[in-house]
Amino acid sequence: MAVTVADVLLPPEVHLGPFLIAAPAVTASFAGPRVTALVGAVAVLAQSVVAITRTSLTDLNHTYQIVALVLISVIVTFFAHLRERNESKVTQLRSIAHAAQSVVLRPLPHRAGPLRIASAYLAAEEEAQMGGDLYAVARTARGTRVLIGDARGKGLDAISEASLVLGAFRVTAGREQELPGLVGHLEAAVGSAEEPEQAEEAGAESEEAFDETHEAFVTALVLDVPDHEPVVRLVNCGHPPPLLLSRGRVVPLGADNAYPPLGLSDVLSPEVTADSFAFETGDVLLLYTDGVIEARDRSRAFYPLTERLTAWAGAGPQALLDLLQADLHAYAGGRLGDDAALVAIEQLPPAG
Repeated sequence: MAVTVADVLLPPEVHLGPFLIAAPAVTASFAGPRVTALVGAVAVLAQSVVAITRTSLTDLNHTYQIVALVLISVIVTFFAHLRERNESKVTQLRSIAHAAQSVVLRPLPHRAGPLRIASAYLAAEEEAQMGGDLYAVARTARGTRVLIGDARGKGLDAISEASLVLGAFRVTAGREQELPGLVGHLEAAVGSAEEPEQAEEAGAESEEAFDETHEAFVTALVLDVPDHEPVVRLVNCGHPPPLLLSRGRVVPLGADNAYPPLGLSDVLSPEVTADSFAFETGDVLLLYTDGVIEARDRSRAFYPLTERLTAWAGAGPQALLDLLQADLHAYAGGRLGDDAALVAIEQLPPAG
């Protein structure tokens, strides 16, 4: 309307009609094909009004402007149709990703026996739903078992490795009596991801190809928390050590026995043993993946997780994760370099 009125009122040697092309072009960037076509038709009508008011529709200059405006309107309407169709596909894929996440990375229970649990998954990419980080909880006849891990690699390969480990944990966590035996099943699950044909080809090809075949592995921390003992037993397979918040202190639970990540050894050594640590009433155990400690600020300094936790030592699991997430995002400028998973577990007083 503004261009039309100005074009009619300005001197004859001034032509603003070509600016009408901006109307359908801009509309196509945010609206659908119908609205874009309507705006294009209105722009053509406006250009026709200018032509009739100034000279006539048969004037060669205005005729060319109207024809060009019609062509541009048709083209941008088609582009709006393509954009709308692609957005529909993206929406569909996003809904599939949500469904896949709910199946692969199930929400953890808030209570498991005498434990209170909170969890969080922080995606590095805003549109991403999940990656290779994983966690799970399973109840057994004697207590609660917890798994947290990080599948190396990118995209579907990392998600595939994570789903294998999660599936193996859910199937065997309640059956396997000893923690080292459970870790052995997880190791076997990661090793089964490689097809036999691929293994033969890797053995026949160069060392570089062999290394590429074995790029996938999963760092994992497997814990066993008995219901009636103030202890936590764990096996650490190349994963960052958990942090124990007890009596105002933050203590890393560094395992005496360190084992390679799942997938980097054909069979775990039969001498695998679990390390035991005190886990008393009121204590909170924080499990995390390296996306937390590898977050950087503007000066490229790593996130000081242990120092930050000292100020929040009295917080419960959910409050602790809320504080940690907010502080982590602020520290990294709102963007993490890698996905991060967090699990906080509090030992509650025994029932009765």
